[in-house]
Amino acid sequence: MRRLLPALLLLLMLLPAGAQAAGGPQDRYVVSGDVLVAKGETVGDLVVLDGNIVVRGAVQGDLVAIGGDVTIRGTVSGDVVTIRKRATLGRRARVGGDVKWVQDRPVVDPGAVVSGKVKRFDVGTFGTPGIEVAIGFWVAVTISFLLGGFLLLLLAPGLFDGVVRARSGRGGAIIGGILLFILLPILAIVLLITVVGTPLGIGLLLALGPIYAIAYIASAMVLGRRVVKSGGRFVAFLAGLGILRVLALIPFVGGLISLLATIFGLGTLFVALRRARTV
Repeated sequence: MRRLLPALLLLLMLLPAGAQAAGGPQDRYVVSGDVLVAKGETVGDLVVLDGNIVVRGAVQGDLVAIGGDVTIRGTVSGDVVTIRKRATLGRRARVGGDVKWVQDRPVVDPGAVVSGKVKRFDVGTFGTPGIEVAIGFWVAVTISFLLGGFLLLLLAPGLFDGVVRARSGRGGAIIGGILLFILLPILAIVLLITVVGTPLGIGLLLALGPIYAIAYIASAMVLGRRVVKSGGRFVAFLAGLGILRVLALIPFVGGLISLLATIFGLGTLFVALRRARTV
Protein backbone atom coordinates (compact mmCIF):
# COMPACT_ATOMS: atom_id res chain seq x y z
CA MET A 1 0.00 0.00 0.00
CA ARG A 2 2.71 2.46 0.95
CA ARG A 3 4.38 2.26 -2.46
CA LEU A 4 1.88 0.67 -4.84
CA LEU A 5 -1.20 2.87 -4.87
CA PRO A 6 0.47 6.24 -5.51
CA ALA A 7 2.43 4.69 -8.37
CA LEU A 8 -0.32 2.47 -9.77
CA LEU A 9 -1.30 4.83 -12.54
CA LEU A 10 2.26 5.29 -13.71
CA LEU A 11 2.95 1.56 -13.52
CA LEU A 12 -0.04 0.75 -15.69
CA MET A 13 0.65 3.44 -18.27
CA LEU A 14 4.42 3.62 -18.42
CA LEU A 15 5.64 0.05 -17.95
CA PRO A 16 5.46 -2.45 -20.80
CA ALA A 17 2.91 -5.26 -20.59
CA GLY A 18 3.91 -7.90 -18.08
CA ALA A 19 6.35 -5.46 -16.51
CA GLN A 20 8.95 -6.87 -14.19
CA ALA A 21 12.21 -5.99 -12.60
CA ALA A 22 15.27 -7.57 -14.15
CA GLY A 23 15.12 -11.25 -13.29
CA GLY A 24 12.10 -10.68 -11.06
CA PRO A 25 8.51 -11.95 -11.21
CA GLN A 26 5.92 -10.35 -13.46
CA ASP A 27 3.42 -7.84 -12.08
CA ARG A 28 -0.22 -8.61 -12.86
CA TYR A 29 -2.98 -6.04 -13.42
CA VAL A 30 -6.46 -7.45 -14.10
CA VAL A 31 -9.55 -5.38 -14.94
CA SER A 32 -12.14 -8.16 -14.70
CA GLY A 33 -11.87 -11.84 -13.83
CA ASP A 34 -10.76 -14.14 -11.04
CA VAL A 35 -7.04 -14.68 -10.44
CA LEU A 36 -5.31 -17.76 -9.06
CA VAL A 37 -1.68 -17.70 -8.00
CA ALA A 38 -1.06 -21.42 -7.96
CA LYS A 39 1.23 -23.27 -5.59
CA GLY A 40 4.80 -22.88 -6.81
CA GLU A 41 3.89 -19.78 -8.87
CA THR A 42 5.37 -16.35 -8.09
CA VAL A 43 4.14 -12.94 -9.24
CA GLY A 44 5.17 -9.38 -8.43
CA ASP A 45 2.54 -6.78 -7.52
CA LEU A 46 -1.03 -8.04 -8.04
CA VAL A 47 -3.93 -5.64 -8.63
CA VAL A 48 -7.45 -6.80 -9.55
CA LEU A 49 -10.21 -4.29 -10.26
CA ASP A 50 -13.18 -6.69 -10.36
CA GLY A 51 -12.60 -10.32 -9.46
CA ASN A 52 -11.69 -12.71 -6.68
CA ILE A 53 -8.09 -13.60 -5.83
CA VAL A 54 -6.75 -16.88 -4.48
CA VAL A 55 -3.07 -17.03 -3.51
CA ARG A 56 -1.55 -20.47 -2.96
CA GLY A 57 1.87 -19.45 -4.26
CA ALA A 58 3.78 -16.21 -3.65
CA VAL A 59 3.15 -12.52 -4.32
CA GLN A 60 6.46 -10.68 -4.06
CA GLY A 61 4.92 -7.27 -3.74
CA ASP A 62 1.58 -5.72 -2.79
CA LEU A 63 -1.84 -7.27 -3.36
CA VAL A 64 -4.80 -4.94 -4.00
CA ALA A 65 -8.38 -6.19 -4.56
CA ILE A 66 -10.84 -3.41 -5.34
CA GLY A 67 -14.03 -5.38 -6.04
CA GLY A 68 -13.50 -8.99 -5.01
CA ASP A 69 -12.72 -11.39 -2.18
CA VAL A 70 -9.16 -12.46 -1.38
CA THR A 71 -8.13 -15.88 -0.07
CA ILE A 72 -4.49 -16.30 0.96
CA ARG A 73 -2.98 -19.68 1.67
CA GLY A 74 0.49 -18.73 0.48
CA THR A 75 2.79 -15.72 0.86
CA VAL A 76 2.41 -12.00 0.21
CA SER A 77 5.63 -10.05 0.79
CA GLY A 78 4.02 -6.61 0.85
CA ASP A 79 0.64 -5.25 1.94
CA VAL A 80 -2.80 -6.78 1.37
CA VAL A 81 -5.57 -4.25 0.65
CA THR A 82 -9.26 -5.01 0.11
CA ILE A 83 -11.65 -2.20 -0.82
CA ARG A 84 -15.16 -3.65 -1.24
CA LYS A 85 -14.97 -7.24 0.00
CA ARG A 86 -13.08 -9.47 2.44
CA ALA A 87 -9.65 -11.03 2.79
CA THR A 88 -9.41 -14.50 4.33
CA LEU A 89 -6.00 -15.65 5.57
CA GLY A 90 -5.58 -19.40 6.05
CA ARG A 91 -3.34 -21.01 8.63
CA ARG A 92 -0.42 -21.14 6.19
CA ALA A 93 -0.79 -17.53 5.06
CA ARG A 94 2.23 -15.27 5.45
CA VAL A 95 1.95 -11.48 4.93
CA GLY A 96 5.09 -9.36 5.17
CA GLY A 97 3.27 -6.01 5.41
CA ASP A 98 -0.11 -4.78 6.65
CA VAL A 99 -3.58 -6.18 5.99
CA LYS A 100 -5.86 -3.19 5.32
CA TRP A 101 -9.59 -3.25 4.64
CA VAL A 102 -12.32 -0.73 3.85
CA GLN A 103 -15.69 -2.52 3.84
CA ASP A 104 -15.39 -6.04 5.30
CA ARG A 105 -13.12 -7.03 8.19
CA PRO A 106 -10.55 -9.71 7.24
CA VAL A 107 -10.79 -13.24 8.63
CA VAL A 108 -7.38 -14.29 9.95
CA ASP A 109 -6.71 -17.87 11.01
CA PRO A 110 -4.75 -18.11 14.31
CA GLY A 111 -1.97 -19.89 12.43
CA ALA A 112 -1.54 -17.08 9.87
CA VAL A 113 1.40 -14.70 10.23
CA VAL A 114 1.01 -10.97 9.58
CA SER A 115 4.22 -8.99 10.14
CA GLY A 116 2.45 -5.64 10.02
CA LYS A 117 -0.96 -4.59 11.33
CA VAL A 118 -4.51 -5.64 10.53
CA LYS A 119 -6.38 -2.37 10.42
CA ARG A 120 -9.17 -0.53 8.70
CA PHE A 121 -8.41 1.97 5.97
CA ASP A 122 -10.71 4.73 7.20
CA VAL A 123 -12.70 6.45 4.47
CA GLY A 124 -15.17 8.20 6.76
CA THR A 125 -18.73 7.38 7.78
CA PHE A 126 -21.25 7.01 4.97
CA GLY A 127 -24.57 8.75 5.41
CA THR A 128 -23.19 12.04 6.74
CA PRO A 129 -23.96 15.17 4.68
CA GLY A 130 -20.28 15.66 3.82
CA ILE A 131 -19.94 12.14 2.45
CA GLU A 132 -23.18 12.47 0.48
CA VAL A 133 -21.92 15.67 -1.12
CA ALA A 134 -18.58 14.02 -1.90
CA ILE A 135 -20.30 11.02 -3.52
CA GLY A 136 -22.57 13.31 -5.53
CA PHE A 137 -19.56 15.30 -6.71
CA TRP A 138 -17.72 12.09 -7.65
CA VAL A 139 -20.71 10.86 -9.67
CA ALA A 140 -21.10 14.22 -11.43
CA VAL A 141 -17.40 14.38 -12.33
CA THR A 142 -17.42 10.78 -13.55
CA ILE A 143 -20.44 11.39 -15.79
CA SER A 144 -18.81 14.55 -17.14
CA PHE A 145 -15.63 12.68 -18.06
CA LEU A 146 -17.67 9.86 -19.57
CA LEU A 147 -19.72 12.18 -21.78
CA GLY A 148 -16.67 14.27 -22.65
CA GLY A 149 -14.67 11.20 -23.65
CA PHE A 150 -17.47 9.83 -25.83
CA LEU A 151 -17.88 13.23 -27.50
CA LEU A 152 -14.16 13.45 -28.23
CA LEU A 153 -14.11 9.93 -29.67
CA LEU A 154 -17.07 10.74 -31.92
CA LEU A 155 -15.82 14.12 -33.13
CA ALA A 156 -12.08 13.42 -33.14
CA PRO A 157 -11.49 9.65 -33.40
CA GLY A 158 -7.89 10.28 -34.39
CA LEU A 159 -7.26 11.74 -30.93
CA PHE A 160 -7.42 8.28 -29.36
CA ASP A 161 -4.87 6.81 -31.75
CA GLY A 162 -2.67 9.88 -31.42
CA VAL A 163 -2.42 9.85 -27.63
CA VAL A 164 -1.96 6.07 -27.53
CA ARG A 165 0.93 6.34 -30.00
CA ALA A 166 2.34 9.24 -28.00
CA ARG A 167 2.93 6.82 -25.14
CA SER A 168 5.91 5.44 -27.08
CA GLY A 169 7.60 8.76 -26.30
CA ARG A 170 6.68 8.58 -22.63
CA GLY A 171 9.83 10.39 -21.51
CA GLY A 172 8.88 13.46 -23.53
CA ALA A 173 5.25 13.09 -22.50
CA ILE A 174 6.09 13.15 -18.79
CA ILE A 175 8.46 16.11 -19.08
CA GLY A 176 6.09 17.99 -21.36
CA GLY A 177 3.15 17.33 -19.04
CA ILE A 178 4.99 18.63 -15.98
CA LEU A 179 6.11 21.76 -17.81
CA LEU A 180 2.66 22.48 -19.22
CA PHE A 181 0.97 21.90 -15.86
CA ILE A 182 3.30 24.45 -14.24
CA LEU A 183 3.69 26.96 -17.06
CA LEU A 184 0.09 27.35 -18.27
CA PRO A 185 -1.21 28.98 -15.04
CA ILE A 186 1.94 31.12 -14.83
CA LEU A 187 1.45 32.29 -18.42
CA ALA A 188 -2.18 33.18 -17.68
CA ILE A 189 -1.16 35.25 -14.64
CA VAL A 190 1.58 37.03 -16.60
CA LEU A 191 -0.90 37.91 -19.35
CA LEU A 192 -3.37 39.22 -16.78
CA ILE A 193 -0.92 41.82 -15.45
CA THR A 194 -0.31 43.25 -18.92
CA VAL A 195 -2.87 45.60 -20.45
CA VAL A 196 -2.69 44.08 -23.91
CA GLY A 197 -2.66 40.47 -22.72
CA THR A 198 -5.48 40.71 -20.17
CA PRO A 199 -8.17 39.24 -22.47
CA LEU A 200 -5.85 36.39 -23.40
CA GLY A 201 -5.04 35.79 -19.74
CA ILE A 202 -8.72 35.61 -18.81
CA GLY A 203 -9.38 33.28 -21.72
CA LEU A 204 -6.49 31.02 -20.76
CA LEU A 205 -7.62 30.86 -17.13
CA LEU A 206 -11.13 29.90 -18.24
CA ALA A 207 -9.70 27.29 -20.59
CA LEU A 208 -7.52 25.58 -17.96
CA GLY A 209 -10.41 23.53 -16.61
CA PRO A 210 -11.40 22.06 -20.02
CA ILE A 211 -7.74 21.54 -20.92
CA TYR A 212 -7.07 19.58 -17.74
CA ALA A 213 -10.28 17.58 -18.26
CA ILE A 214 -9.23 16.60 -21.79
CA ALA A 215 -5.80 15.65 -20.43
CA TYR A 216 -7.43 13.37 -17.84
CA ILE A 217 -9.53 11.77 -20.58
CA ALA A 218 -6.38 11.27 -22.67
CA SER A 219 -4.77 9.39 -19.78
CA ALA A 220 -7.89 7.22 -19.48
CA MET A 221 -7.55 6.39 -23.18
CA VAL A 222 -3.90 5.40 -22.79
CA LEU A 223 -4.60 3.37 -19.66
CA GLY A 224 -7.59 1.68 -21.28
CA ARG A 225 -5.56 0.57 -24.27
CA ARG A 226 -2.93 -0.84 -21.92
CA VAL A 227 -5.46 -3.21 -20.36
CA VAL A 228 -7.81 -3.77 -23.34
CA LYS A 229 -5.58 -4.81 -26.20
CA SER A 230 -8.07 -5.81 -28.88
CA GLY A 231 -11.30 -3.96 -28.06
CA GLY A 232 -12.60 -0.86 -29.77
CA ARG A 233 -11.82 2.72 -28.77
CA PHE A 234 -14.97 3.13 -26.67
CA VAL A 235 -14.40 -0.12 -24.77
CA ALA A 236 -10.78 0.80 -24.05
CA PHE A 237 -11.77 4.28 -22.90
CA LEU A 238 -14.45 2.87 -20.58
CA ALA A 239 -11.92 0.48 -19.03
CA GLY A 240 -9.35 3.23 -18.46
CA LEU A 241 -11.86 5.71 -17.08
CA GLY A 242 -13.35 3.04 -14.81
CA ILE A 243 -9.96 2.30 -13.26
CA LEU A 244 -9.13 5.97 -12.71
CA ARG A 245 -12.52 6.80 -11.19
CA VAL A 246 -12.44 3.80 -8.81
CA LEU A 247 -8.94 4.78 -7.68
CA ALA A 248 -10.21 8.35 -7.19
CA LEU A 249 -12.34 7.03 -4.32
CA ILE A 250 -9.26 6.26 -2.21
CA PRO A 251 -8.62 9.12 0.23
CA PHE A 252 -5.57 11.28 -0.62
CA VAL A 253 -4.17 8.65 -2.96
CA GLY A 254 -7.08 9.16 -5.35
CA GLY A 255 -6.30 12.86 -5.63
CA LEU A 256 -2.63 12.14 -6.24
CA ILE A 257 -3.45 9.64 -8.99
CA SER A 258 -5.84 12.12 -10.63
CA LEU A 259 -3.07 14.73 -10.59
CA LEU A 260 -0.62 12.28 -12.17
CA ALA A 261 -3.22 11.34 -14.78
CA THR A 262 -3.77 14.99 -15.69
CA ILE A 263 -0.04 15.67 -15.98
CA PHE A 264 0.60 12.58 -18.07
CA GLY A 265 -2.41 13.40 -20.27
CA LEU A 266 -1.10 16.91 -20.92
CA GLY A 267 2.18 15.39 -22.00
CA THR A 268 0.62 12.83 -24.32
CA LEU A 269 -1.53 15.52 -25.93
CA PHE A 270 1.56 17.69 -26.42
CA VAL A 271 3.49 14.83 -28.04
CA ALA A 272 0.53 13.80 -30.20
CA LEU A 273 -0.04 17.35 -31.48
CA ARG A 274 3.66 17.85 -32.15
CA ARG A 275 3.84 14.61 -34.15
CA ALA A 276 0.68 15.53 -36.07
CA ARG A 277 2.28 18.80 -37.18
CA THR A 278 5.36 17.03 -38.49
CA VAL A 279 3.42 14.49 -40.54
